[in-house]
Amino acid sequence: MQPEVEVSVIVACRNEVKDIRELLDCIVAQDWQDLSWELLIADGVSNDGTLEILRTFASLHTNVQVLVNPGHIVSTGLNLAIRAARGRCILRMDAHTVYAPDYVRKCLSVLERTGADNVGGPARTRPRSISERLFSAAYHSPFSCGGARFHNPDYEGPVDTVPYGCWRRDIFDRIGYFDESLVRNQDDEFNLRIQRNGGAIWQSAEIVSWYTPRNSILRLWKQYFQYGFWKVAVIRKHRMPASLRHLVPALFVVLFVGSVFGTAIAFAVGSRLGETWLCLVSGLLLFLYASACIIATVAARRAVKTSAIVLLPFLFPIYHFAYGSGFVTALLLGKTLRTAGTTTGISR
Repeated sequence: MQPEVEVSVIVACRNEVKDIRELLDCIVAQDWQDLSWELLIADGVSNDGTLEILRTFASLHTNVQVLVNPGHIVSTGLNLAIRAARGRCILRMDAHTVYAPDYVRKCLSVLERTGADNVGGPARTRPRSISERLFSAAYHSPFSCGGARFHNPDYEGPVDTVPYGCWRRDIFDRIGYFDESLVRNQDDEFNLRIQRNGGAIWQSAEIVSWYTPRNSILRLWKQYFQYGFWKVAVIRKHRMPASLRHLVPALFVVLFVGSVFGTAIAFAVGSRLGETWLCLVSGLLLFLYASACIIATVAARRAVKTSAIVLLPFLFPIYHFAYGSGFVTALLLGKTLRTAGTTTGISR
């Protein structure tokens, strides 16, 4: 049996040829000093040159292992890497994120200091262009994400989930591995299991990384539709939501769509009273929502600092309607199909 190492870094990726080199550079540049470590990368059968880059990198580093993940998705890749890992601690990293040189050390330090079962840092962003600043402002706004604490770069304390994660090895023996039936939200479901088994999850502002949020409307919609879609599977499994904020977008979509269709039906059947009341309800909903978007934009204006701020109110509905639509779609289907939630790479 091979000797144990102090920390195993695990990565699940697929078709990340544009970003994989930056991730590998970040890992090599970590402040390892006296730490014994290994890197296990589970590739979901990439066909864009990612796998070739990984294998070349592994040939130059004896503590790097590339695994082929035939399941393609994040949860199967993470489990494959965890089972092959030898570390006392398991630390996850993802592509599309840049890590501070002390990221690993800070994770291990906070894990030891807090005694938590999972630790991580907030999802900071480092936008460069005007459009990236706009999307970043929306990403960090409590209005778009329902107040999820990992979107707050200054928060330190207990949370219900953190990006990526750093765990002691025995957590997987106690509560099991990532749920391989989930294409999305597998980390949320895992953290919910930790909490329901009496464990703690801790976010520390000392743990620094920079996430690259979506920078196109279509990709943003697809991402949050998937989040809402697969959240239903998590709720069904545990018979409870991790937080009531997960239900709000779906309720909003139902109310909004219901009022619009109700108004259309009232007009079609010639019900004057129905037309009046439903128009009032629809108008009130639109007014309140538009007002909330404007207030959230004013609160986020310092993050954008350009005239593009006027576009921010149009980004918030993408988050809410995409997530809510995905949630409602999963409810209507009655069950979640693994192929229904994704058609592209798994690492984001």
